[in-house]
Amino acid sequence: MFDLPLPIHPTAYARGVPPHFPSGDTDPSHPFALTLSRRAPADLMSGRATPLILARFATLADAMQDAIDHAEGIVPDAPPQLLAILDRDARLVLAGAASDHAVAWCHPVTSAAEARGVVTEASQLRAQAVRAADWRETDLAERLRHRADLLDARLVDPLWRAFAARALQVAA
Repeated sequence: MFDLPLPIHPTAYARGVPPHFPSGDTDPSHPFALTLSRRAPADLMSGRATPLILARFATLADAMQDAIDHAEGIVPDAPPQLLAILDRDARLVLAGAASDHAVAWCHPVTSAAEARGVVTEASQLRAQAVRAADWRETDLAERLRHRADLLDARLVDPLWRAFAARALQVAA
């Protein structure tokens, strides 16, 4: 049940700082898409909350490299952006938090049991974020939602778990 692909809801990029991918490609035949979530309230209400495809790549390594190139263009004070690499069937392959000149890739879960634990913890963090927002603690609520997003980023599709883990080992 928890091995089904789950959508991630990463934090959107800072307003006024559009993503820039000079080496990206939009060829739909390429299997890997580097995406950025649109999470602004207007996007959620208008139905445009689906991930924004920034570029498509023939290999996972190319997608990872372009994510790093994108991170190099993020201004130092901007909040982290959660980038996700999806396969052509929109399954999560890998995700990471991009910030000032780096991408911190999230290590994929290794089993369905670990996925259940991650889902439970992320749900608890989101519930805490709602309570914090009710108490008008907007900064705390945003940090809790971001931590939940990072946990969700570990919910790599079961088909890609071992491959993504190996790709992170090679990249390190």
